[in-house]
Amino acid sequence: MIRRALLFLSEQDGLKPLIFALPGSRAVSLRFVAGDTLQDAVRAASELNRSGFRVTLDFLGESVTDRAEARTASAAYRASLDAIDGSAATSTISLKLTQLGLDIDEAFCEGNLRSIVERAQELDNFVRIDMESSEYTERTLRIFRRVFVDHSNVGVVIQSYLRRSEEDVRELVRLGAPVRLCKGAYQEPAEIAFQDRREVDGNFVTLMRRLLDGGAPTAIATHDDRMIEATLEHVARSGIADDAFEFQMLYGVRRDYQRELVQQGYGMRIYVPYGSQWYSYLMRRMAERPQNLLFGVRAVLGR
Repeated sequence: MIRRALLFLSEQDGLKPLIFALPGSRAVSLRFVAGDTLQDAVRAASELNRSGFRVTLDFLGESVTDRAEARTASAAYRASLDAIDGSAATSTISLKLTQLGLDIDEAFCEGNLRSIVERAQELDNFVRIDMESSEYTERTLRIFRRVFVDHSNVGVVIQSYLRRSEEDVRELVRLGAPVRLCKGAYQEPAEIAFQDRREVDGNFVTLMRRLLDGGAPTAIATHDDRMIEATLEHVARSGIADDAFEFQMLYGVRRDYQRELVQQGYGMRIYVPYGSQWYSYLMRRMAERPQNLLFGVRAVLGR
């Protein structure tokens, strides 16, 4: 019930001013968001690199309905690539297609995406397309497939709670596409998504095995010990090399476990979000893990 409530709140933009005004809200956001500016994010990336982590920068924002705003976001992503290239940090970038105008026009969005991927290719960098709610799944994959034909430095995300994902994984493996596998963090109806946690987890393991066995460049994005242990058991049993996959976690979540996996020699990438549009992102992080919600409550209470 708490998860459903928080996912509902993540979609209520009208509540942003109230949430922002709460005592401790800034402290909560800075646990999970590097800061408001690109410079904050690059600084955080450099610090993480020094500790042995791989990094992806994620400029927060979504649901853009204005062409000028979408072009501004596209330019911001290209600027992030340039900033990374001109710094001591090593980092890829991640983006949402609704921030590039997917709700406006698919061709317009694809053009914005191509400008970013092409700049990344010039700088020998990589772009990951995040997956949003199921409303966008088919369009996201359709755009990805068209861009991937021309540019190998782009990847996509698959969510294990969607019933369609097994068939999507089969196609992506056939293409040799880089895939980030996660559970999913949106409110979805039962006909589209598994509602039971055991089903979501079971599908995660099934998809993980298909991706790794198929040789796709795979990112296992989870904070769940059981999913990580299942992955390590599978790669050991199947003789899959450690450099064929990496784990991915979010900035500020399970930091001790992140360090533990790095110390064990596994590739660990931290997704580092930045920007002022942190409300929806923060609500979804609270929904995903009760521990995150507890941290937020303590910050608000000043403890």
